[in-house]
Amino acid sequence: MKEEIIIAGFGGQGVLSMGKILAYSGLMEDKEVSWMPAYGPEQRGGTANVTVIVSDDRISSPILSQYDVAIILNQPSLEKFENKVKPGGILMYDGYGIAEPPTRKDIQVYRIDAMDAAAEIGNAKAFNMIVLGGLLKLKPMVTIDSVVKALRKTLPERHHHLIPMNEEAIRKGMEIVKMC
Repeated sequence: MKEEIIIAGFGGQGVLSMGKILAYSGLMEDKEVSWMPAYGPEQRGGTANVTVIVSDDRISSPILSQYDVAIILNQPSLEKFENKVKPGGILMYDGYGIAEPPTRKDIQVYRIDAMDAAAEIGNAKAFNMIVLGGLLKLKPMVTIDSVVKALRKTLPERHHHLIPMNEEAIRKGMEIVKMC
């Protein structure tokens, strides 16, 4: 198993932390991982993306020009990365951030209304965990248990009371992701 993933959106949407938690979850399962963030000068409001590779085998390079999966959270990222999904790959996007949906017919396209779901549960910060849940439904490369362990390791202890809410958000994302 080897999954090459790009997660892209605006800074402040939890793009980088989502990638970090995914990579850390892979480490918890003794997988090979790569986490390579990229963001503009503004971490909040500017565009941000992260490349994550989760593999059973050694990773030769963290630099990718095409991806198995693209998680797209805003229109500029869709315009930049839609054509970089490998044929037969997956593009998942948040319905709130995309005005003009993907048009490619040689990939699988999924929509997740994560922003709406985060508002429903009353916590905008759960947005990225809802998106991560959608990804894990489509590509179960790590378990929810590993994600919870990764949250315990990466979140400051003062935020550990939020872990059950994050787990609920992951499960919510698994329920609401749908093929277009």
